[in-house]
Parts: sequence; C-alpha cells; structure tokens
Amino acid sequence: MIIQAGFDIALQCPAQTPMLLQLNIHPSREADLLSPDVIASDPSLPMRSYLDLFGNRVTRVEVPPGLVTFSNRFLIHDSGQLDETPPDTELTPIAGLPDETLLFLASSRYCDSDKLADFAWSTFGAIAGGHRRVQAICDFVHSKIRFSYPDARPTRCASDSMQEGVGVCRDFAHLAIALCRCMNIPARYCTGYLGDIGVPIDVNPMDFSGWFEVFLDGRWYTMDARHNHPRIGRIVIGRGRDAADVPISTAFGVAKLVRFEVTTDEVAAGRVL
Repeated sequence: MIIQAGFDIALQCPAQTPMLLQLNIHPSREADLLSPDVIASDPSLPMRSYLDLFGNRVTRVEVPPGLVTFSNRFLIHDSGQLDETPPDTELTPIAGLPDETLLFLASSRYCDSDKLADFAWSTFGAIAGGHRRVQAICDFVHSKIRFSYPDARPTRCASDSMQEGVGVCRDFAHLAIALCRCMNIPARYCTGYLGDIGVPIDVNPMDFSGWFEVFLDGRWYTMDARHNHPRIGRIVIGRGRDAADVPISTAFGVAKLVRFEVTTDEVAAGRVL
C-alpha cells in the first residue's frame, strides 16, 4: 500500500519568533519513504533538524514577522496490515523490564498516574494477562470519554479526563497511558498520521492523531483507546512520555494559527503525487 500524507500550516507572528517543529515522520519509518519528507516554508526560511532525547526529528527555524506557511507532501509505503495484537502472556515483572522502558512507568505532565493508582488497581487488578488488562483499560477509556473537538484544551491531564468525561484523541491516550502505568505496564504516547483507510470516512476534519504503545512480551505494541480497534496505515511522527514531549510546534513568542490542514490518503494503484 502507498499512502500520500502531508500538511499545510499557516501562522501569523507579530515579531521574529524562534520555533521548533515536530512535523517530519519518525526516523524508524524513513526507510519506507518513496519521496522526500521535507518541510517547505513560504517565505523560504533556513531550517536545520536534530534528534531529541526520544529519537524524534525536530526542526529549528526563525520565523520573521508576518504570515508564514509550512507545508509538506510525501509518499510512503505501508504494509496495509492492521495493528498487531499483543499476545496475552503474563506481564513482565519490573525487575525484568529493559532499562529504557522504566521511564514510561512514571507519572508525567499529562499522565498523572499517581492520582489514579487506587482506582486502577481496584478496577483492573484482578484481570490476568497483559493484553487482556490493557484491552480492559482501553474499553474503559473508550466508554468513559466522549470525543469532542470543541471541548479540547491543552491543559487537560488524565485525571481531568476521568472527571470531565470528554476530550480528543490525546485525552483518550493520556488516560489509557496513566492507567497502564498504574498497573506497572510501560506505556508511551505517539502522535502521527492516521487516515480513514479501511474504515468509514470521519465527518471531523482530518488532524494529526494521538495513540499509545505498551511494552508487552519483550516489545512495543500499538493500542488506541479512542478508536478501540486495530487500524491500517499509522505513520508515526513522534513518541514520548506524553503530548508535552511531541508538540507539533513550539513557538518562543506569539504565533497565531491561521490555517491547519492535514491529509492522509491511500494512493490508488498506478497513481503518484
């Protein structure tokens, strides 16, 4: 399967503003690219990138006063397979977890698992098997939160989602991650492209998506509490403890969003950009 993906993002800055962009795909998917994954800007601006502590590609740019548009279109090969379901083996004891996974057991900015531990153990503690426990958490979060773009807010953390029962994809992911961490299951946040491939078209505008991964049976597996069923065609942009580690853009000054469009579509056989 070939997927065409990209974005058009316009920002209005009243003064020169340094910015960080996390808009390139994750380096783990670069081998699948069929065309360059390059951020263009109008006006043309010098940019340079680096890899952050989580291995995500970050772009540095100085934006002049006025309107600036960042855009990209690329082709990428995808297996066309559904997200892989983890085996339902027993959980790995903490003593047996790899060192690099331990960071994803701790509370973080949006995944305040320390506030949810009692609830998590009383609700999910009797469920045996790693995948069954994670799936029970996803089922709970999927039924607990009502998806609503108008109710999105950048300060909502997992415990807020529990109380408010509303949010967007990142809120589903944050609550599920926090509950998994309560149960000693390493869980990390993911952001990226997820188009309506193999499912009915979503009536909401296309956006970047948020989901999560859990470490079970010696490796990371994709889980999605918002959609709550395996999907086709995920393209990871970034991974981190929560959304604070993978912001699409960070402006060190005022940057008003003027335009935001994301595209992710399967390319019909024989067609190119």
